[in-house]
Amino acid sequence: MDRREFVKQAGAFTALAAAGMAVTPGCMNAQPVRKKITIAKVDANFDRQKLRRPFGFKGGFLTNNWQTAAFMETDEGIHKVGPGIQSVLWCDATTFLAHSENGGNALMFAMTERALQMLKGQTFTDPMTLLDELLPEVLAYGKTITRNPDLRTTFALNALVAVDNAAWLHYAEANQMKNFDEMVPETFRPGLSFRHGKVAAIPALSYGTPMEEIKQMAEQGFFIMKIKIGAPGTQEEMLEKDKEFLSAIHKTIGHFETTHTKDGKLPYYFDANGRYDSKDTLHKFLDHAEKIGALPQIAVMEEPFGERNQEPVHDLAARGPRIAADESAHTVKESIERIEQGYNSIAVKAIAKTMSMTIKIAQECFERNIPCFCADLTVNPLLVDWNKAIAARLAPFPDMDFGLQETNGWQNYQNWEEMRTWHPMADAPWTKPVQGVYETGKEFFEKSGGIFMPSPHFEAMFQR
Repeated sequence: MDRREFVKQAGAFTALAAAGMAVTPGCMNAQPVRKKITIAKVDANFDRQKLRRPFGFKGGFLTNNWQTAAFMETDEGIHKVGPGIQSVLWCDATTFLAHSENGGNALMFAMTERALQMLKGQTFTDPMTLLDELLPEVLAYGKTITRNPDLRTTFALNALVAVDNAAWLHYAEANQMKNFDEMVPETFRPGLSFRHGKVAAIPALSYGTPMEEIKQMAEQGFFIMKIKIGAPGTQEEMLEKDKEFLSAIHKTIGHFETTHTKDGKLPYYFDANGRYDSKDTLHKFLDHAEKIGALPQIAVMEEPFGERNQEPVHDLAARGPRIAADESAHTVKESIERIEQGYNSIAVKAIAKTMSMTIKIAQECFERNIPCFCADLTVNPLLVDWNKAIAARLAPFPDMDFGLQETNGWQNYQNWEEMRTWHPMADAPWTKPVQGVYETGKEFFEKSGGIFMPSPHFEAMFQR
């Protein structure tokens, strides 16, 4: 049975579903209907965490990130706190540039509050259906308060991360689910059916990063790094700067070897964040890569154009690099559209687009044999493991035998070591990378990375 046929079989079990049983496509095992959860009390809070230095991309700079939390208590007195984080610049650069940094964050936080107030007194059964109900109104509200009728869907999804996480924690508790694997609805489990013993830890380097710093990363064992291109300036200026940056990178680390790839070479992962205006410009960048011998090492070219450019990219993908969609793949719908345009990889972000949407996208990609990897949002240590829960279960990236996960919070936060104490299992072996990989062994899967356990820091946000 192929992947798509697995899903099509769902229609064969409508009779069981009508009889009050939840049915898994592809098998005859009916499951009990999940428990209804009624939310009686809600609250929201945040704190700001400063970055070590301004983090630049998309024509702007971040100096701090708001760490958000959504409190939801049931009519039975059970409460859960969902962690979240905001990145206005990543979600919608237009909105970011139209406001002060904190002003833009306040607008997104208002959308989180709106979602929680919508939930107060309401009943839900599962988080994925709940997200489908919340998203349209929260997005519409966001368009009103930002005065941006073109506000990107990802902006609303980012605002809903903490709410969605709290809903998943309630769902697991109410239905006596002991781990992440039990929590994922069976229909969506094929897309998250792998169990990697290791996950690559991918640091992020902004454009203009000194070559010595990149060399040090390679010497520390990081064998794949996310490198920002799309330098400031006109398209012509950007291209020349990006070509120079690539030449310097290839000269500095192109000769390094690793046991983690089939050819033994370090793969390059470039992220343009939508800065390229045309395929012709990107072809020129790849022409330069080919000229200096770097093209075979470019594993991923992420979000070169952004959603404004709807041109097919099959010709670019044919040159070797995986052309990946990130922020333009807001939902399942846009992800499928990108795949049809020739994008042959999708960056998934449980910590930016919600766990619910990420699970859906991962399944759609699995059915189409499109590899996924987890990108970061400069998240805190606890959210690293919310993301890692996905990365450790995705199909292995081509030419590698493990999952991929970008994590750059340790590089960018002033108080990273203090933030590590927020994690209820901060000393667990999987929380720190060793030689460029997270070791995700048996305990990681049994304990679900610690994400089901209450965080002292986030719990304290709501103590009266």
